[in-house]
Amino acid sequence: METVLIIGLILIVIFIIYFLQRRFQRNLVQTQADLLKEHTEEVENIYRQMRGWRHDYKNHIQSMKAYLELDRIDLLEKYLSDLDEDLVAVDISIRSGNVMADAILSSKLSIAESREIALNVKAEIPSNLTIQNIDLGIIIGNLLSNAIEGCMTIQKPEDRFIRVYIIKMKQQLYISVTNSMAQPIRKTLAGYQTTKSGKEHGFGLKRIDQTVNKYDGYVNRQHEEGVFATEVLLPL
Repeated sequence: METVLIIGLILIVIFIIYFLQRRFQRNLVQTQADLLKEHTEEVENIYRQMRGWRHDYKNHIQSMKAYLELDRIDLLEKYLSDLDEDLVAVDISIRSGNVMADAILSSKLSIAESREIALNVKAEIPSNLTIQNIDLGIIIGNLLSNAIEGCMTIQKPEDRFIRVYIIKMKQQLYISVTNSMAQPIRKTLAGYQTTKSGKEHGFGLKRIDQTVNKYDGYVNRQHEEGVFATEVLLPL
């Protein structure tokens, strides 16, 4: 009888381990698929911008050639002046002082713009960071991915916004991301969890927490009706 009971317990343990492994594999595959979809969208958006710039470049060259052929240097000078102002107006590249942060911010914010999300961004990152670039990328990337996802739960584009503020504050790097949202959200003992397609979804939040904890930093999240805000403090 004892032998049968032991065998039964062993089989139960094996089944539980097998079940947990399958569940982990499914979650891992889904996470990889989500990341691949997100990166693919970012690359496609960059390609669309490049095609637009190429098209505009050709038109500008043709216009300037026409002014030269007509010997209208005055019109050419005005055209160049207008073009210079136009380039300044459309320049949304981020120059925070950190190449990794600039690349991620520019990529994510480009996606946000394509989804008609209003942006307000200020980023000044000191050069003497003790934080590894890849970890900084994990924090900023996940913050903005979550913010974009939250904004897209809002039907009206005019109600979507993301505010990003990154600056050195005393001896800490302060990162703040605030976004509009109309997404069901609840706070448990384990932290905030959002509902995505009927399932709990908090992988990005966990990655942020894990990375911040690595540097003995601090994360503060606040949720009010229609707005979600995250503050991160990282010792320098």
